[in-house]
Amino acid sequence: MALFEHVQEPAVSPRPEVWAHVSDEDWNSWRWQLANRLNSVDDLARIINLTPEEIEGLQAQDMFRVDITPYFASLLDPNDPYCPIRRQVLPLGREKQAFTGMMEDSLAEDQHSPVPGLVHRYPDRVLMLLTTQCASYCRYCTRSRIVGDPGVTFSKAEFEQQLDYLRQTPQVRDVLLSGGDPLAVAPRILEYILSSLRAIDHIEIIRIGSRVPVFLPQRVTPELVEMLRQYHPLWMNVHINHAKEITPELSQALARLADAGLPLGNQSVLLAGVNDSVDIQTELSHKLVRNRVRPYYLYQCDLVEGSGHFRTTIAKGIEIIEGMRGHTSGYAIPTYVVDAPGGGGKVPVGPQYIISQAPGKVVLRNYEGFISTYIEPDDYDPHMIEHLDRQVSKPREEPGQRGVSGLLRGEALTIKPAGFDDAHRRRTEKHRLNLDTAKWQPHGIGLVNPSITDTGMYGKVDANVSEA
Repeated sequence: MALFEHVQEPAVSPRPEVWAHVSDEDWNSWRWQLANRLNSVDDLARIINLTPEEIEGLQAQDMFRVDITPYFASLLDPNDPYCPIRRQVLPLGREKQAFTGMMEDSLAEDQHSPVPGLVHRYPDRVLMLLTTQCASYCRYCTRSRIVGDPGVTFSKAEFEQQLDYLRQTPQVRDVLLSGGDPLAVAPRILEYILSSLRAIDHIEIIRIGSRVPVFLPQRVTPELVEMLRQYHPLWMNVHINHAKEITPELSQALARLADAGLPLGNQSVLLAGVNDSVDIQTELSHKLVRNRVRPYYLYQCDLVEGSGHFRTTIAKGIEIIEGMRGHTSGYAIPTYVVDAPGGGGKVPVGPQYIISQAPGKVVLRNYEGFISTYIEPDDYDPHMIEHLDRQVSKPREEPGQRGVSGLLRGEALTIKPAGFDDAHRRRTEKHRLNLDTAKWQPHGIGLVNPSITDTGMYGKVDANVSEA
């Protein structure tokens, strides 16, 4: 074989015999694919040899919705119950088993929802849910509490509430469209949302999170792509968990999106028995970058109902990142994150490469165990940043969300858990020595005007007003 000879892949994935009679026109129609999804024992028994536990899952009452496009069903190994594609979309009886820490809304999204369908957790960006419908349904779905239920999908009136909130919240610069799946909504509705967002001056970036290109690549038509490209800067994150999902059809869909100027990222979930190995994750990443998709996040599986059998330890995720770092390109390594239960947001987790620190020195190790010392400058002046900051336009307001960064910037000296001051009052009465809360205000940090009402050890007390 010549050095640069390219082995041609087949134009389409093999089609199971059960659909041999379907015309190419129908098979390549996203509408036909949606209309002919598989969701029952009878449907799936036609193409795969179901296990007793799969039959139990398909027949169970109150199970999270099952719908599989014929295209994606054609990728299932009919004889291997451990097929990584099959495990992602076929229910098992064990989904009904509860586990410690399980929650209906494990990320507290509804708690951070100012209007229906909008989640505002981070200061400068929001999650905007357009629908509860998907082309197919992942068994570990974080939003299984609403996803798949047409009765709780979002209305035009709720879209207007979402848009009104965004118009009135200038600190938001980035909107992520999700659901359900934004590409599962009617094209005219999607375009209405995109055009409405683009009309809001302070919205800089629009992102779409979608698994439609994976479940239904036929939906990524030239017409859809032409519509999307009108609303740049527009980004898209797809959701691919295993290299076997990257078929010629998906590659064509990704190429159309990339050629239209959409930067593409991938968000995958670490799933036991599906992709919890260094080699599988490396193969996935390499195939992604070949398709111009940047590995973005690798999520620890959430504590959501039905996901117990998919969960791994966090140590396994760290092991995977350790096995990738240094063994492949940096841009091919996703950031491993735990979406903190209770609404804490994404917390990056990974191997530790700083071994020790001393004044002027940092001891580092690399992926091979090579240990080196970085000598820091002894004349660095961090106060010069004040002059640089003057050259930056006014930063967006982030009320109450500076967090640790605020401590480093000198805006506060502490971050206290809820009820911390109450717990430390020790039934102490207010008296002449503890009434003046200004004495606990550190000089040069945070509030420096003692006349400003402050929250000190005894709650909100004006330093200049004494109580009888």
